[in-house]
Amino acid sequence: MAAHYGSAVMPARIATPRDKPSAENEVWQAAIEIIAALRNEVFTDFNQLKAAVAAKLEEHNARPFTKREGTRREVFEEQERPLLRPLPAVPYEVCEWVYGRKVQRNCHVAYKHNYYSVSHLAVGKTVDLRVTDTTVEIFLAGERLATHPLLPAFARNRYSTHAGDLPEGKSYSDWDAGRIRRWADRVGPSCREVVDRIFQRVDYEEQGFDAALAVLRLEHRYTRPRLERACEMALASGRPSPRYRHLKPILETNQDGADGAHSDDGGPGEDEAGYVRGADFYGEEA
Repeated sequence: MAAHYGSAVMPARIATPRDKPSAENEVWQAAIEIIAALRNEVFTDFNQLKAAVAAKLEEHNARPFTKREGTRREVFEEQERPLLRPLPAVPYEVCEWVYGRKVQRNCHVAYKHNYYSVSHLAVGKTVDLRVTDTTVEIFLAGERLATHPLLPAFARNRYSTHAGDLPEGKSYSDWDAGRIRRWADRVGPSCREVVDRIFQRVDYEEQGFDAALAVLRLEHRYTRPRLERACEMALASGRPSPRYRHLKPILETNQDGADGAHSDDGGPGEDEAGYVRGADFYGEEA
């Protein structure tokens, strides 16, 4: 609003009401002449309440000043209305700014459990997000790199990807049940059985994505063979549908017979669609 009217907003000092006497006095007047005047009325319809408040507000604006000539309505019409400008052609959008998000190696930025693509040239850099009710805009040093439709609030682990953002070679796809099962197959038959049981216990496959991925990502910390043995042990224990909370204690306490060595390099595994550029990408050293 300040930009629209070419004005500057000057915040009042803390505990200094004299910096804003007109605003404070008008709040007090509205409380007395509108809210207090209607305190004994009973309204059963919101539209009735709005009409009653509007009527009291009109009375308040039409009442003559006690220490000067005229009314609030006359002051507005004569002095303030001529200064008003037409409303902007594009409605103002309330937005949320999210600062300091790192572009992942899969060329995506995370926001509320979903992922939005950015040019692969920005991988590893820190970007800012401007989020409205409909869009996600991604900025690097004040320059907009990408714009995406905002994924719905109920979505989880979904990707909004512009093909031009990705480097040449491996394509990128959203998680789906088929892709999750193929990852489980690479771990082993017991892991595939655990994932299948997770999907069997939900009404819709999407409801099982998070639980299945939580199981599979244990591979990154404890290695693929250990995860397969843990799944085998969990199934042998008689649990109808082993989950992350059942498998992690087996791996943490080395019940699978391992020596406890972990292999966590902190990066995404092959199933998280990261990109590794070979020597050809960088060229030969001088």
